[in-house]
Amino acid sequence: MKSPVGTPLSLMVSVCTLFALLLVGGCKSEEKGRTASLPPPLVGVMTVEERNVPVSFTYAGQTEGSRAVEVRAQVSGILMRRAYDEGQYVKQGQLLFEIEPDTYRAALRQANGVMEQAQAKFTQARQNLNRVLPLYKKNAVSQKDRDDAQAAYDSAKADLDSAKAAVSEAEIKLSHAYVTAPVAGFASREYRTVGNLITAGSQDGSLLTVVNQNDPIYANFAIPSPQFMRLRALQEQGRLKSDGTVAEITLADGTVYQTKGVITFIDKQVNTNTSVVAARAEFVNPDLFVLPGQFVRVTLSGMELVNAILIPQQAVIQTQKGSMVVVIGEGDKAEMRPVDLGDNYGDSFLLNKGVKAGERIVVEGGNKAVPGQPVRIQQASVQDAKLPDQPVGTGSDSGKAE
Repeated sequence: MKSPVGTPLSLMVSVCTLFALLLVGGCKSEEKGRTASLPPPLVGVMTVEERNVPVSFTYAGQTEGSRAVEVRAQVSGILMRRAYDEGQYVKQGQLLFEIEPDTYRAALRQANGVMEQAQAKFTQARQNLNRVLPLYKKNAVSQKDRDDAQAAYDSAKADLDSAKAAVSEAEIKLSHAYVTAPVAGFASREYRTVGNLITAGSQDGSLLTVVNQNDPIYANFAIPSPQFMRLRALQEQGRLKSDGTVAEITLADGTVYQTKGVITFIDKQVNTNTSVVAARAEFVNPDLFVLPGQFVRVTLSGMELVNAILIPQQAVIQTQKGSMVVVIGEGDKAEMRPVDLGDNYGDSFLLNKGVKAGERIVVEGGNKAVPGQPVRIQQASVQDAKLPDQPVGTGSDSGKAE
């Protein structure tokens, strides 16, 4: 027999269970409806444009005097005197050293004496020949007399020429005993002190000092070969133009040398050890403000990249597959596209490839875009961004040229 209480209790449990199921199902349907009604995400976009962009390239470099001339002894002897202060600016032809001038002065006097003797013998031989020749024509002297007079004249003339050459050589040696500056510049330290025996022609024993000419001054630098090849290709394509490349150097303390320079040398080969191309810029340096051996940064400007594309750095998304941007295609649908980025330019990247002029890219809110799904678009605030007033250095640093 069934309990009279059991039937109402079972009925109550069943009603509660049904109510709970209906409540859960209604919530899920409401949530699904809300999700389906969410609008596409709002993103800021800009239209990619081509423009001519001024570019500059910066490299590490080192200064060098335009001429560094070794001053070497051309005669041997004891170094008698140093006639300049080490580190002093000297003029071309200024006396630097004396090497036993008295010895070479005595040698010159001796050579002059020999020449005077030769001159006297020559004069006598010539006079004798002048007497014999008319007599020979009158048959007053023999053929042998004429030949002897002619031979004596020729011998005396040869001796005189030899004596004159000896005098010239002695004069040159005496002049070399006074060692002068071959060029104007700063004379370095003395490499041989007074009292030492100087040996002309010796690699170690003849170097006396070095004169550095610092006006103009050179700045040697090196261009990485991959960048050199890329720039050359751009020039050949007509995409890199220049009305005149200008060089500028910045010293180690940040001082920018105000005088602009010009490139005077670019090597025609790549250094196999460092994979760089050596180059040099020249600067006038009348006040001798820049010294040789200083480490500097060389900036080359005055170039323009034609039909370049700039994209803001904030538009670039870094992924495991590389750099990406979100491109807005037909139907305002988002597309993730890989890009090949070039050098930095202000707060933008120069684009090598990946996006064409006229396409739209997401600059703001790219993380909201879902590939293949539509988005709502608005013009990005970066749309009207201006180029920097001055071109930003975009070159790769390298060591000084080898």
